[in-house]
Amino acid sequence: MAMPSDLEIARAAHLDPIGEVAARAGIGEEHLELYGREVAKVGLGVIDANADHPRAKYVVVTAITPTPLGEGKTTTAVGIGQGLARIGKRSMLALRQPSMGPTFGIKGGAAGAGRSQVLPMERLNLHLTGDFHAITAAHNLLAAMIDNHLHHGNQLDIEPHSISWRRVVDINDRALRNVIVGLGSRIDGEPRQTGFDITAASEVGVILSLATSLQDLRSRLGRIVIGYNRDRQPVSAEDLHAAGSMTVILKDALKPNLMQTTENTPVLVHTGPFGNIATGNSSVVADRVGIGCADYLLTEAGFGSDMGAERFFNIKCRVSGLHPDAAVLVATVRALKLHSGRYTVRPGNPLPPGMVLDNPDDVWAGAPNLRKHIEIVRSFGVTPVVALNVFPTDHPDEIDAVRRIAEECGAHFASSTHVVDGGAGATELARTVVAACQEPTRFRYSYRLDSPLADKIEAIATGVYGADGIELSASAARELTHFEELGYGSFPVVMAKTHLSLSHDPALKGAPTGWTLPVREVRVAAGAGYVYAICGEMRTMPGLSSHPAAERIDIDAQGNTVGLS
Repeated sequence: MAMPSDLEIARAAHLDPIGEVAARAGIGEEHLELYGREVAKVGLGVIDANADHPRAKYVVVTAITPTPLGEGKTTTAVGIGQGLARIGKRSMLALRQPSMGPTFGIKGGAAGAGRSQVLPMERLNLHLTGDFHAITAAHNLLAAMIDNHLHHGNQLDIEPHSISWRRVVDINDRALRNVIVGLGSRIDGEPRQTGFDITAASEVGVILSLATSLQDLRSRLGRIVIGYNRDRQPVSAEDLHAAGSMTVILKDALKPNLMQTTENTPVLVHTGPFGNIATGNSSVVADRVGIGCADYLLTEAGFGSDMGAERFFNIKCRVSGLHPDAAVLVATVRALKLHSGRYTVRPGNPLPPGMVLDNPDDVWAGAPNLRKHIEIVRSFGVTPVVALNVFPTDHPDEIDAVRRIAEECGAHFASSTHVVDGGAGATELARTVVAACQEPTRFRYSYRLDSPLADKIEAIATGVYGADGIELSASAARELTHFEELGYGSFPVVMAKTHLSLSHDPALKGAPTGWTLPVREVRVAAGAGYVYAICGEMRTMPGLSSHPAAERIDIDAQGNTVGLS
C-alpha cells in the first residue's frame, strides 16, 4: 500500500489547540497572541518569565553536502523532537520559515515530510502570520525612500551607481533580476538600473533573525548601508530617516511563531534567511525562548555543516551567547552515492537508476564527504551525531556502510525512519542525541573577531572547507581595506558560495583537495553585522523551472489545497 502524501498525512493529523501546546512548553497564555486555533505569536517577555527554568540541552541539526533534492534536514529535526518525546524528554524545535519562492518553485513546500512534519502545513508554507510580508514591506519602504531622496535633490550626495539596496519579492521571478526604475516623466523619479532579490535574501530578514530585542532591531536597521556618497562614506537607513518606520512594520514579526508537529510536540518557526548568501538560521529570539521551555532544544542550520552550521557557530552563537551541546549531521545513502562522483542528480528529474541499486561500494566511494563534515563539527569542539535519514530504496548493507564510516571517525550514529514511522522511527536517534549531549564540549570559533577580515575568510576556507588558501581579486582586496577603514574590521564573515560542494565549484564532489578559494567580491551587511565574501556566481533571485510546483498547486471542490508537498 502506497504511503499517503505529505499533504494527506498533514490533513489527517490531530492538532491540539495551540494554547495546550504552549502550556505543555511552559509558555503562559499571557505571552500568546493567537492567530486562529492552531498558530500563535509568542511574546519575548516569556524569556524573562522562564529565566529560572533549567537550560535545555542545545542541539544544532545540520547535514553533509546535500544533493540538489535535499536530504531531509527539517524532517529529521522534527523526527528527533518527536523521538525525544517518545522517550520521555520534553523537546522544543526552532526552525526557519519556508520562503514561498521555493514552495511554488521546485520544492513544493518545506514543512518536513511524511509523519514528521510541522503543522498546519498549508499555513507554514504560505503566509503563516505574515512575517515574510513584513520583511518585504520594510525592505521595500527603504528602497522607496532611497529613490524619493534622489528625486528630491539628493541632499546626502548619494552616488547613484553605488546604491546596492535592491527591492525584494517572495516569488521566484527571473524577469525582475535587473530592472530600470524611474522611467516616465520627471515626477516619476530618477531613472537608474536596479533589480529585485527574493525576500529570503534580504538583509532585513537576517537582521530580524539576529536581533535580540526590539531596540536591538531598531539599532541594526539604522545601521544598514544602502550605498556611498561621492566621498566614499557609507549612507545608512538612519541617514535616510527610514529605520523607525521599518521597525514599526517589523514589530510583530520579531515575535516567534508557535506551531506543532504531527505528534503535537511544540515548534517555534521564525525567520528564514538564505543559506547560500546569508546566515541560513532561524532566529536568536526563538532559541532564547526555547532554551527555557524544554529539556532539549533542537535548531536547524541551512544546508551542510560548511554553510549554515559554520554561520551558526561563528555568528549566531556569538550573538545569542548560547553554545551547543551536540550537532546532528543528517546523511543519506543517496547523497554519499552522489559524492562518489559516479552519478548526476538534477532537480525535477528521477534519480539515476543506478543510485537505487544495492551498491555499498558507491557509499564507501562517497565517504570522504561524510568524514570531512564530521571533522568540521569537531573543529568547533562539538560532539557529532550522524543521523541517517533512511529511504525505502536504501539497502541494509548500504545503511551498515554509513554506520561503519561514522563509527570509524569516532562519531555517534543512528539510522531513522521518522518519515514513515514518525517519532517511533526516531527513538534510537533520540537516545543517541541524549547520549551525545552528556559528553563535554570545548566550544570554539574558527577565528578571532580582532583578526583582519582577509584572515577570517582564509580561516574558513582552509579550516572548514579544506582549501589550500584564498585568492582575492584586486577589487575585493581594496574593499576589505575600505571596510576596515570604516570600522567594520571586527565583523565576522559569511561566505557566499554553492551549497552543493565543500568548495566554490558545485561540480567538485566528495572532499576536494588541492584547490584555492577565489573571492571575486566582498560586501558589507552593516545592519546584520557581517562582511560577506562572494565566491562564484550567486543568484539572489531564483527562476522558475519549466514545470514549477505552482502548476500542481490548486484548490479542490471543497476548498482544500491540493498539490502542496
